[in-house]
Amino acid sequence: MGIKRFKPTTPGLRHAALCDFSELTKHTPEKSLLSPIKKSGGRNNYGRVTSRHRGGGHKRMYRLVDFKRDRLDDFATVVGIEYDPNRTTRIALIQYTSDKAKSYILAPLELKTGETVISTNADNAEIKAGNALPLSKIPLGTAVHNVELYPGRGGKIARSAGSSAQLIAKEGEIAHLRMPSSEVRKVNINCRATIGQLSNVEHETQSIGKAGRNRWKGIRGQSRGVVMNPVDHPHGGGEGKTPQGNPHPVTPWGKPTKGYKTRTPGKYSDKFIVKRRTK
Repeated sequence: MGIKRFKPTTPGLRHAALCDFSELTKHTPEKSLLSPIKKSGGRNNYGRVTSRHRGGGHKRMYRLVDFKRDRLDDFATVVGIEYDPNRTTRIALIQYTSDKAKSYILAPLELKTGETVISTNADNAEIKAGNALPLSKIPLGTAVHNVELYPGRGGKIARSAGSSAQLIAKEGEIAHLRMPSSEVRKVNINCRATIGQLSNVEHETQSIGKAGRNRWKGIRGQSRGVVMNPVDHPHGGGEGKTPQGNPHPVTPWGKPTKGYKTRTPGKYSDKFIVKRRTK
């Protein structure tokens, strides 16, 4: 796995830094684990744009990833590491030994083709990348990903490229996790998590090089508020180039932006947060 740079033969390649996909061992997806995706173009069921700057993009199929890992005490062999267009990390195709059923899981950094993984509740389970266990069976200090917020609901935390949470404490029925954002949070000790840090660590160092690469992803270009008319944006209007004015900057709907806190006061999950990611 690495970052590939190019000779500056075109303006789009001059600053491009893209993944070389050297970690992939399987390049065609498993057809039985694919599902079609319908694009919305950012529109809701009334046909109104509720999420701007979306549209176009390459056609994709959704990979049915197993976030629950609820097939217990059944060893599975890693068939290959694949690219998933719907997420930043890589996915691993595994095949269970008992009935040869196949499944997709999120691929940890250390996972290799031919290795075996298991999801279990056993006390003597091996602590290695790809194995899924309850937090109660995982040693302190271990890096984990795909962590459940509630037992049995499937992993929700630490699922993007290179991310992992760290198990730092256990108190009775509660485990303390340090999130990728540095927030410390309480989670039920019976929640399941997968061992290891997720793959594609160098994703954040990529540079797309040209606007067209974002169009392939279904991301359309944005216009700055200061170049719009006053009817379209609070920053708009004025003769020639005009500064934002005061009290700005704001969103198109007049809410303060660039650092304005939008978290709901007294949210139900406040009681689970031990240390916030902001001071």
